[in-house]
Amino acid sequence: MRRTAPGRPATPDDGSQDVPATTEGDPQGVPGAAAGHGGGPHGDAGRGDQGPGDPGRGDTVAAVVRQWQTVRPDLDTGPMEIIGRVNRCAALLQQAEDAPLRRAGLSRPEFDLLGALRRTGHELTPGDLARETFSSGAAVTKRLKQLTERGLVDRRVDTRDRRVAHLRLTERGRDLVDGILPEQLAYESTVLSALDDGSQGELADLLGELLSRLEGRSRALRV
Repeated sequence: MRRTAPGRPATPDDGSQDVPATTEGDPQGVPGAAAGHGGGPHGDAGRGDQGPGDPGRGDTVAAVVRQWQTVRPDLDTGPMEIIGRVNRCAALLQQAEDAPLRRAGLSRPEFDLLGALRRTGHELTPGDLARETFSSGAAVTKRLKQLTERGLVDRRVDTRDRRVAHLRLTERGRDLVDGILPEQLAYESTVLSALDDGSQGELADLLGELLSRLEGRSRALRV
């Protein structure tokens, strides 16, 4: 069964940029390059090479892994085969997914704020939105100002504490989210059609387990 996550939270950010990056590396190259995990996708070595974990694989990360195994055969490159591919897939998917947002004049983090207000179905404070989108308070404040000026978000001051604001989508904001989301989901469905329903379910379960563990570790570190 195909699984999607409309209005999913954005990549954690500090407000310094509007387009979230992958964990490592340039989206145009192989993720992990910044940490020495590989080079660009058009390098001579390994274009179409078989990955060490699966002889049938010919993706760019397999080429990077093969290069590392040549120069450092003593290292276990297994984690790189997973993390590198997750990052590379995320970068490639986001490039195409963001096209509808660019046409609407929105950044990915801005759309994530609108999506959070749409999917929760009720007013949220800036603090709520920061937690929902894994963004800093300063970043959320800046983006909300822009979205409010565009007439996409309404701001209401709390009657008991004027320091607290409550945000909700305007009718225009709701229509914008509802118009963009089907196009994104249709693209995702097309991409995932390369996997049968069973494989999609298995992949979703594995990624869900990994994400749950990573989020649990992140919460423990903040305590």
